[in-house]
Amino acid sequence: MQNKLLMTLIRWLVILAMPFFLGLGGIRLLIAWDWPSYPEWEYGRIPSDIYGFSDAERLALAEVNIAYLRRPEPAHEVIYMLEALRLPGTDLPLYNQREIDHMIDVKVVADQLRRLVWVSGAVVLLGLAFLLARPATRQEGYRAILGGGLATTLILLAIGLFILIGWEIFFVQFHELLFPPGTWTFAYTDSLIRLFPEQFWFDVGVVVSGGVFIAGLLVTALGYFLSRRYKQAS
Repeated sequence: MQNKLLMTLIRWLVILAMPFFLGLGGIRLLIAWDWPSYPEWEYGRIPSDIYGFSDAERLALAEVNIAYLRRPEPAHEVIYMLEALRLPGTDLPLYNQREIDHMIDVKVVADQLRRLVWVSGAVVLLGLAFLLARPATRQEGYRAILGGGLATTLILLAIGLFILIGWEIFFVQFHELLFPPGTWTFAYTDSLIRLFPEQFWFDVGVVVSGGVFIAGLLVTALGYFLSRRYKQAS
């Protein structure tokens, strides 16, 4: 009885951790996307900056921001990368202090997401390894894969629909959840908005939610196939 309860507990831990592993992993994968980088791909499809950045200047500046987010050090140790940036052709800082403070917050959140990916990934992989190691518990492992894939698919389907139908509400609530109120709004002429306009973030939401949704479907299909094959062999 206790053994069965333990197997059920591990299966549910895997199911609950799977959406975090795949979903947050999708965000970290987008940050790591390097050839071409995501900004390079995105700038090829959205309008150029209307306030004066050339396409090449905007891409070069955006790449420094992505490199900053990829650095393993804490935000306060590498924020100099952004503080050193200058408006093209001038000695003026690219970012004002509010923008710098926000980018510190952004990296803090991005680093927390990276840790959550590792923790949720450990739960998924170790849990599945434990369940799949023995024939007696293998079916629980297959059910965990199926359940985790279904949970991911349904959650990302809901998020994707929310993005497509209520983008403005999603955008505001997402930022209010992650950042202190009033610290993430900027003028259209501020460099952060010129480099990363709202269309940029809308496309990020579509790419991440769509990619993770497909990953959830694939995991669901794998779990279904393995479960069905196990039942047929029994």
